[in-house]
Amino acid sequence: MSTISLITGGSRGLGRNAAIHIARNGGDVVITYRSKTEEAEAVVAEIQAMGQKTVALQLDAGKTETFAAFREQLKTALQETWNRDSFDHLVNNAGHGMTAPFAQTTEEQFDTLMNVHFKGVYFLTQSLLPILVDGGRILNVSSGLTRFSFPGYSAYAAMKGAVEVLTRYLAKELGSRGITVNTVAPGAIETDFNGGAVRDTDDLNQKIAEITALGRVGVPDDIGPMIASLLTPDNRWVNAQRIEVSGGQAI
Repeated sequence: MSTISLITGGSRGLGRNAAIHIARNGGDVVITYRSKTEEAEAVVAEIQAMGQKTVALQLDAGKTETFAAFREQLKTALQETWNRDSFDHLVNNAGHGMTAPFAQTTEEQFDTLMNVHFKGVYFLTQSLLPILVDGGRILNVSSGLTRFSFPGYSAYAAMKGAVEVLTRYLAKELGSRGITVNTVAPGAIETDFNGGAVRDTDDLNQKIAEITALGRVGVPDDIGPMIASLLTPDNRWVNAQRIEVSGGQAI
């Protein structure tokens, strides 16, 4: 029987890439999207073309008041598509970028980042725990910016740092159910994240490449396969870890 992985923000960027690689490994996938239905439908079509089952559900990861209703939608989708009442893997990936110097970061910007990147992760995971299988997996997507520092990312990196601490606590508290919890921390990746800054700004791209041991900026195919691999039985003993996937950035 195929595993079922739920990936928040799975319609684009790293989430999309992870969903595709999970499907290539023979897993089924539920993706969430915030507003761009066409992007989500394209991912669904691509995964179905591989012969795997998939569903796309709308979710705003920053609105905790919607999580109970989302859980009911997910339960319905699991029953209708897989004849199951549970799923196997939760990948907390949804997010957005925001760049502002510390002295100019507004409370509104701070709260928006917190609601999606930390509060949303905390309470969505809590809401979905009753339907996550014993022996399942949770992966929280963080950032290399929790280890190295670039001006303008103080609020964003602080939220990701909080998620990394949360990861260890979840691993401790959920160990009795056999659930592993890990963090994946990508370095700079060429996606549309933060307006495509790394992908589309040549000077920034080159500067990052120069401080990366492997001499280039990352691409989605550097991250998606790694996420997929952590969900396989081969990695069942990896737990409570922060795994950076940055090509050796800023070492």
